[in-house]
Amino acid sequence: MAEDYYKILEVPREASQADIQKAYRRLARKHHPDLNPDDKAAKKRFQEVQAAFDVLNDTNKRELYDRYGSSFENMGQGGPQPGAGQRPGGPAGGEDFDFSQFFGDRYGGGEAGRGAGGFADFFTEMRGGRSGTRKRGKPGKHRGADVESALEIPFTIAIQGGETQISIDRGGKVETISVKIPAGITEGKKIRLRGQGEPGANDGPPGDILLTIHIGAHPNFRRRGDDLDVRVPVTLLEAAEGAKVEVPTPQGTVALRIPPGTASGAKLRIKGRGVQRAGQTPGDLYAEVLVIIPKHFDEEELKQLREIDTKHPVHPRSELRW
Repeated sequence: MAEDYYKILEVPREASQADIQKAYRRLARKHHPDLNPDDKAAKKRFQEVQAAFDVLNDTNKRELYDRYGSSFENMGQGGPQPGAGQRPGGPAGGEDFDFSQFFGDRYGGGEAGRGAGGFADFFTEMRGGRSGTRKRGKPGKHRGADVESALEIPFTIAIQGGETQISIDRGGKVETISVKIPAGITEGKKIRLRGQGEPGANDGPPGDILLTIHIGAHPNFRRRGDDLDVRVPVTLLEAAEGAKVEVPTPQGTVALRIPPGTASGAKLRIKGRGVQRAGQTPGDLYAEVLVIIPKHFDEEELKQLREIDTKHPVHPRSELRW
């Protein structure tokens, strides 16, 4: 007998939809294949979690599952339906149903892969269910429902563009679909995978998959529109006498000139090295200088610094006020 979907998600049968979604997010992150690359058991558990969530997050499927257990799909296609007002309750069980996914890391192994290969860097926050209404084509035919989900991609893939993959379980057969990420995509944008959603009825066309894009953070870079910000550490000597330092950018490494006497916090503009979207003027990269000083000075070094302070007096807090 297939394992109980409620046990897979570690929730009681009376759990609310919010509880189910919360449990799914926790377990999906825990067993994500990209976070457990050498653990076949984790990959299998991830697929089980996805399959259970696909059913229990859908009100109609959940009601059929509660009533008929692992045979609920057949019941939903023509067998007895739960009566109005009846409280679902029945055998436990379940089978892999339809949509399994994730980010390559995660998110993007490629950075979109979170790795561009294998299970995508694909961190779903939750599966939103179906959207829209079934559209009629020829008489008697019905278009399949759209499926909405979330795809988290790495910061670098969002800036440079690339490709990631998602995995879909169609009746026990896992299918891998490539997703192209355009350069410069922004948080919350949607990508439509045409014809990859729910199958149509009576030979009707399938629906689509709608992916809402979420972008992971970067440890060094931040985005402001099409501009990028990055902190560039320099030594006390480099700041004092000037220097050329290498700075990574989306388009490759550049040599940034640090003028003599540059103070910590100064921002230097690197033109055209920000976000480059198709058909748009590229943004700029702003490098904020961060002067790193030694933690310890001996007495002779402190004496020299005092002499410098006396010779070149400054008033750094002259404008500091409430």
